[in-house]
Amino acid sequence: MRTIRDLDTVELIIEAQSLLDAIRGPERVIDAGTLRALQQSGNYVVGLFDDESGAEHMVGASVAFFGVPGQRTMHSHITALLPEYRGRGWGRELKEHQRQWAFSREVGRITWTFDPLVARNAHFFLTVLGARVTGYSVNNYGIFGGGDAGDESDRLDVEWALADIAKHPAAETVVATLEIPSDVEGIRATDPDAAHEWRLRLRGEMEALLGRGLRIAGFDVERGYLFTE
Repeated sequence: MRTIRDLDTVELIIEAQSLLDAIRGPERVIDAGTLRALQQSGNYVVGLFDDESGAEHMVGASVAFFGVPGQRTMHSHITALLPEYRGRGWGRELKEHQRQWAFSREVGRITWTFDPLVARNAHFFLTVLGARVTGYSVNNYGIFGGGDAGDESDRLDVEWALADIAKHPAAETVVATLEIPSDVEGIRATDPDAAHEWRLRLRGEMEALLGRGLRIAGFDVERGYLFTE
């Protein structure tokens, strides 16, 4: 049995901060005070709870806030699950909850960023959820710990049109592909220099393909990013 609900007490907010710290490492993604302020001002601050063992505990959290007034958007700052709970479809359930929450508040689009080197996220966001890539930025957040493990924080910008889910591109429309490692997080843990080389290689090839006017239209676990004209 699992539930998703608002983090509407200080105790739950502190628990969420601890959970996110455990997932993202020594560089804090968001502090408890900011979480509390976002929650109290009506933004999306929820936890995913598992009580299969008979004792309920938080195993995931998601935080999003409203965008520019009048544009009917939200920006999803972080959605994270403890590693042992990934691969069960729970992450998709959490994002679907976010989608329905946004719909109920007349929000039409949710945006976020992600590391283009992390294949599991590229697959989840582009193939499973049907979000669209809208941009690419170099070292978007500067150099910090967490998921980038001290490397530069290049990011893809995505937009999730909640009533217009993107479809996988037809094979005949794909004009270029860009491969990435299947587990860059494992590489970062064992060989940070090799992970950085992947960062620089992807950056150069990504900028070249986008500079030709191509766009990222999807992701394939074998071939990597799929580009169309």
